Amino acid sequence: MSMAPALSTVALIEEDPWEMLELQDTGVKWADLDTKGKILRVLINAAKLFLLVGLLYMFVCSLDILSSAFQLVGGKTAGDIFQENTVLSNPLAGLVIGMLVTLLVQSSSTSSSIVVSMVSSGLLEVSTAVPIIMGTNIGTSVTNTVVAMTQVGDRNKFRRAFAGATVHDFFNWLSVLVLLPLEVATGYLVKLTDLIIKSFNIQSGENAPALLNVITDPLTHSIIVLDESVISGIATGDPEAKNKSLIKVWCQTASNTVIILNHVRWKKKNAILFCNHIFVNTNLSDLAVGLILLACSLLILCTCLILIVKLLNSMLKGQVAVVIKKIMNTDFPFPFAWLTGYIAMVVGAGMTFIVQSSSVFTSAITPLVGIGVIKIERAYPLSLGSNIGTTTTAILAAMASPGETLGNSLQIALVHLFFNLSGILLWYPIPFTRLPIRMAKALGQLTAQYRWFSGVYIIFCFFAFPLVVFGLSLAGWLVLVGVLVPIVVVLIFIIVVNSLQKHKPQWLPSILQSWDFLPLWAHSLEPWDRVVTTMANFPTPVPPPTCIISHTAPPPRLNAVWCWKSRDCWRY
Repeated sequence: MSMAPALSTVALIEEDPWEMLELQDTGVKWADLDTKGKILRVLINAAKLFLLVGLLYMFVCSLDILSSAFQLVGGKTAGDIFQENTVLSNPLAGLVIGMLVTLLVQSSSTSSSIVVSMVSSGLLEVSTAVPIIMGTNIGTSVTNTVVAMTQVGDRNKFRRAFAGATVHDFFNWLSVLVLLPLEVATGYLVKLTDLIIKSFNIQSGENAPALLNVITDPLTHSIIVLDESVISGIATGDPEAKNKSLIKVWCQTASNTVIILNHVRWKKKNAILFCNHIFVNTNLSDLAVGLILLACSLLILCTCLILIVKLLNSMLKGQVAVVIKKIMNTDFPFPFAWLTGYIAMVVGAGMTFIVQSSSVFTSAITPLVGIGVIKIERAYPLSLGSNIGTTTTAILAAMASPGETLGNSLQIALVHLFFNLSGILLWYPIPFTRLPIRMAKALGQLTAQYRWFSGVYIIFCFFAFPLVVFGLSLAGWLVLVGVLVPIVVVLIFIIVVNSLQKHKPQWLPSILQSWDFLPLWAHSLEPWDRVVTTMANFPTPVPPPTCIISHTAPPPRLNAVWCWKSRDCWRY
């Protein structure tokens, strides 16, 4: 008799790359520290906390300056794009224009306010503005996707961070894919919001509260202040707006300002004085100032993000990390476990309302997903709540509109709200329909293996594809349909075949049961990866060596370069 060889089962157990890291309390316990050690630990943790708050403050301010920089670089172009009313009548073109303008100004609030001003002035119908609002929803999600790129150095962290960021992208894309055709066919968003406006006697209110701006404005306004009415003026067809600079020169001060003129003290309410920022007297063009601010803000943004991640890694250790991870990822006990995700949405909406920016909130939780403190299944409802929070700020801002334009302004803001609510109803309540999570994990797995593909994804989805569709829209509706319909049909065919290959391959003909009949580059990223790797590792060209010309055979001398009459060299 012979015994079968003992086999280890360790190799049979595949490690789940999405499994949350077990955080252990590896530090010295508080009870084991002496008085000096306890004081030192408290001081170090307090210093780290203050440093973290300072870095978060600089991060938010750099996002604000980045938005101003994009407006200086592309703000007038955005206004010109919005002025193309014949193109905006095409729903797909309106969607893409909303994306492009939001990318140019890096602020969905700014692009939405331009749309509201055009609707209020009668240049756009509410039904025409709905696809543009949907496009702004997609364009604002690029920021946290770019933030995830800062963790590209660690494969596992990058997998989780990129998936946690793109889950927001996939929710917006899928919602548009379903709701835009539904809106074009039925107009349900316009009809629903119009019914709400007419049902309630809504009066004009006060401006939306600037909670975070109270803290950040002293720093950002000392660097640059923009006159955003110039972009709206260009969009609404004001001929004088095209010749104006976006850099604000005259600023309205607070009430009861004391002015000293000819040794006489004057007390004036809402006085208009010379602005006090760095570029107020500059001779540079808007483009030059925008490029300077763009480079500086991106440098500060990336530096802050890298330092925040490292600081969080050092702070979220031991018992603190265990407690935070348990609070963020633990579900309510049965039978209320289903409420956990909706509570996370409320938290996301509340935090976004406080910071008044969905980009800031989603960009802040992306590093936490990367280091394993928040799992993707929890980041998803937080992002959905962030979408709701940013629309409530727009609603409050619309409430400040004058009475004659209040109805249209508020209707557009409600369209944004009900678009996000409809998307949540589609992609969250039933676990089977939470496709954005599965799609984000698949993309995260792919980008962890081929990290260069993350850049391809960002460039294609947020820049190349919108620009191509916009160019086709300028050529006309027939050209747009003639080009895009075959592409969509091919994509649907590929998705169906991939699904059948995975689940029911026997239903397919033998040639379609795999993609091996195609060239390798057509169904695998491996050949492309070799090309990218070769280009990245391409050696620096060196000048040719000085050869010793010989008319006879070279002697066997090491480390010498000899040439024949034909000038062909060999190294021995």
